Amino acid sequence: MTAPYPDTFKLKGLRQRLVDGLRREGITDEAVLAAINAVPRHAFVESAFAEKAYLDIPLPIGAEQTISQPYTVGYMTQALGLQPGHRVLEVGTGSGYQAAVLHALGAQVYSIERVPELYHRTQKLLRALGYTVRLRLGDGTLGWPTHAPYQGIIVTAGGPAIPPALREQLAIGGRLVMPVGDREVQQLIELTRLTETDYSQRTHPNFRFVPLIGKAGWEG
Repeated sequence: MTAPYPDTFKLKGLRQRLVDGLRREGITDEAVLAAINAVPRHAFVESAFAEKAYLDIPLPIGAEQTISQPYTVGYMTQALGLQPGHRVLEVGTGSGYQAAVLHALGAQVYSIERVPELYHRTQKLLRALGYTVRLRLGDGTLGWPTHAPYQGIIVTAGGPAIPPALREQLAIGGRLVMPVGDREVQQLIELTRLTETDYSQRTHPNFRFVPLIGKAGWEG
């Protein structure tokens, strides 16, 4: 895999230190930690932020969007409970980092981005890095019914409620992870589909994401 910037021994060391910190903070799924350690996060940010990429902080990626904090990526990915070969839908491609982590876990990744600038840039980047992720430009709150049902759905922006289309596209036994709340602070919802009509839900408080824009989200 050829990164836009060299993956130096120093950056690999910083990445390992980040993974060790995530483990101490409660990310316990070793497959998730291995995926985070395999993905060069510095390739998904501007070169000026290369070393900051391995701090546990969000960073700007343009278009008023951010690359999520690594702990948040690990937490949400762990909550999905994915197995290799599972189909997963990501709403909000952004930088492509979360999609790359899902791909490194062995998932079949489908991702939707609404911002053309990010869509085109990230499509080229993921191809250059060798990640096979199917991308679509559009309204992620409507999902991607062509490839449903999904064993996992991850929404990387905060909305007022879980969009009905995403609930419908979740496979029985599958999990959906999404921040829900107002535009400033959300709680992370972990939704499991039990039957055609029944779902169970867990909540995790105090998360902060960019707003989910779309027909079943916030207005742009």
